[in-house]
Amino acid sequence: MTASPNEHGMPMQGTVLILLTAAIAFATFMEVLDLTIVNVSVPAIAGNLGVSPEEGTWAISSYALASAIMQPLTGWIARRFGEVRTFTTSVLLFVVFSALCGLSTSMPMLVIFRLMQGLVSGPMVPLSLTLLFSIYPRDKQGVALGIWAMTVVMAPIFGPVLGGYITDNLHWSWIFLINIPVGLLAGLVTIALMRGRESKTFKVPIDVVGLVLLALGVGSLQFMLDNGYNKDWFASPMIIILGITALVCLSFLIVWELTDRHPVIDLRMFKHRNFTTGVLALTVGMFCFFGINVIYPLWLQTTISYTAEWAGLATAPVGILAFIVAPFVGRNLHRMDLRVAVTFAFVIFAWTTFWFAGFNTETSFWQLVVPRLIQGIAIAFFFIPLNQIIIAGLRSDQIASASGLANFFRTLASSVSTAVTVTLWQHRGTYHQALLAEHVNLGNAGAVSFIDRMNALGLHGLPGFSLIDLIIKKDAYTLAVNDVFWLFGWLFILAIPVMWLSKPPFIGGDGPPPRH
Repeated sequence: MTASPNEHGMPMQGTVLILLTAAIAFATFMEVLDLTIVNVSVPAIAGNLGVSPEEGTWAISSYALASAIMQPLTGWIARRFGEVRTFTTSVLLFVVFSALCGLSTSMPMLVIFRLMQGLVSGPMVPLSLTLLFSIYPRDKQGVALGIWAMTVVMAPIFGPVLGGYITDNLHWSWIFLINIPVGLLAGLVTIALMRGRESKTFKVPIDVVGLVLLALGVGSLQFMLDNGYNKDWFASPMIIILGITALVCLSFLIVWELTDRHPVIDLRMFKHRNFTTGVLALTVGMFCFFGINVIYPLWLQTTISYTAEWAGLATAPVGILAFIVAPFVGRNLHRMDLRVAVTFAFVIFAWTTFWFAGFNTETSFWQLVVPRLIQGIAIAFFFIPLNQIIIAGLRSDQIASASGLANFFRTLASSVSTAVTVTLWQHRGTYHQALLAEHVNLGNAGAVSFIDRMNALGLHGLPGFSLIDLIIKKDAYTLAVNDVFWLFGWLFILAIPVMWLSKPPFIGGDGPPPRH
């Protein structure tokens, strides 16, 4: 098959293709990694800068807020300034603000630079997919999609592990400073190899109303999700105001963008059946998958007394089989019925999640690792085919907008999942704790027997009551995490019919060739 040109020129081959793929993949990995690498470092950052841990979380929320606002703007920015120029500028500015974050000497400085880091990072992930598609021959674009999906999925998993290691062994500033060599190399290689391959640009008016509604709506929603748990949700007037602001602004944004001649977000993408069903499945899947990635290590550390390092080791195996299986899925994408592939992924997700729901406080490390390892198979069969479904039927000049919108919903699903999962776990933990405490009485033979054994060991009075309370609490929060896993398992199953609303053929203007 002879490669055909696109608006960026002829597809690449050989060493040049490998170098540019690596540069784009590393830039993408770096950006997505920064969404989670700071999480485990918040206590160290807060202590070093002389603020409370609650104030330290601003280093996380400021980045997530700015990135969420910018992602759906990717299509408009790329049309106005060019896809290559937007991507490389985003990468190099990301390096600049990463350096400034690492050099920050106060929390206000860090928050401002994290905000700017998030703003410039928005277009990086969506445009990385667009650029990969532009440099791969049509019959190899499944491989490109596989590489892109793995960098987006694996980075959040390894973020906490890498962040914890750096914080424990170096200084928290290095979680930002390590971006400098990676980003510079990725940006300069992309500039050098994509010279003369810029996409067409169009001078379109700035949709000021849409931009303001987007910033206020998404900003209020993200801030509400980040602070809802600490503020006891809608018991707080601030959370109520943020919720109303988000609802009003986002409602008006939808109406405005659908009627404006030059919308800053192209919501007309939802007219495409495969895009809509793909984004819906991605949102549900990411809600469950990210919720598992949040609650699993949290339960291990707070309830089972794992260290951050061991919790990371119990979490990370999900990447092993994902990394091995992804190239196979990418190479054979055009041979698959993508609805079957995603259904298979949801079944594996559901099965392993129900497996998680059977864990107890005596579960060994290796028992924890096995279902996590198997879950990696589902990652490859979920994210790669699903992203192909999302862009199916779209022209190459629509991929940036489609990818930006899809990534926005992926980010939003992750934020909502974090807030909902932690809140649900705490509420169910309190419920189970009260229920278990009712059985600690003289009428319960098991409780009496346990108290007698404690007395025989000399644990009387307060030490004895403290031990009983600790055991009840560990069991209660383990039962609570089981409840959360059961919920996610059923959500995976309920999401399966959504995929079958999509319609083949699942190819775009520059997508993989049709099945023979």
